[in-house]
Amino acid sequence: MAPALLLVPAALASFVLAFGTGVEFVRFTSLRPLLGGVPEAGGPDARQGWLGALKDPSILASLAWDLGLLLLFVAQHSLMATETVKAWTARYFGVLQRSMYVACTALALQSLILPQLVMRYWEPVPRGPVLWEARTEPWATWVPLLCFVLHVVSWLLIFSILLVFDYAELMGLKQVYYHVLGLGEPLALKSPRALRLFSHLRHPVCVELLTVLWVVPTLGTDRLLLALLLTLYLGLAHGLDQQDLRYLRAQLQRKLHLLSRPQDGEAE
Repeated sequence: MAPALLLVPAALASFVLAFGTGVEFVRFTSLRPLLGGVPEAGGPDARQGWLGALKDPSILASLAWDLGLLLLFVAQHSLMATETVKAWTARYFGVLQRSMYVACTALALQSLILPQLVMRYWEPVPRGPVLWEARTEPWATWVPLLCFVLHVVSWLLIFSILLVFDYAELMGLKQVYYHVLGLGEPLALKSPRALRLFSHLRHPVCVELLTVLWVVPTLGTDRLLLALLLTLYLGLAHGLDQQDLRYLRAQLQRKLHLLSRPQDGEAE
């Protein structure tokens, strides 16, 4: 295991890379479709119908490329979450195991060797069909505004949930901090109910991400591919049961009670 002085910069570098990728992901999933819309090649009349798109080699090639990028990300994100790979990375990287997972996830989206691997090399399909599009008034004004509000609310909820679920631990910083101070593994201090929840809930922001993926003024062909594949991926990784929901409800009530205590003290 590397000296403690080398662990901290490595964990911080992983965190900075992941944070930068998160900012780029917000731009890719929200700002670009809300502010830029779907690129048009020759205007909306130049777009193919659904049957025509299936016969157009250029559209199929772009969709195949985008599908390959998505499968690359899904494969990395899923493979490194398996117990076998976790055990291997823990053996060779020790307390940096979580930081390695976070860094590799960021690199799958925004590689330092191939900058913005998925997001930069993603190919829009301007000549492809659209599932829906707000082009006429008043929809052309109100639908983008409504989508913008829902995206802002969703991202605020995502950031809040990440903080509730211990953002430092999710990013691998807490593991290194505990190791340097000799406090052991953070997961060892959690209750069995919390560990059970974490084993069932790989993505605590499922509903919010689905809102970001689907609620757009124009749903083009490539965006539909992105939304469908990530919806399937998020759905397969979501396995909460009634016991998990009861635990979440109890934790929420406990946190709300803790937040209300200072106000009660001021009222007295």
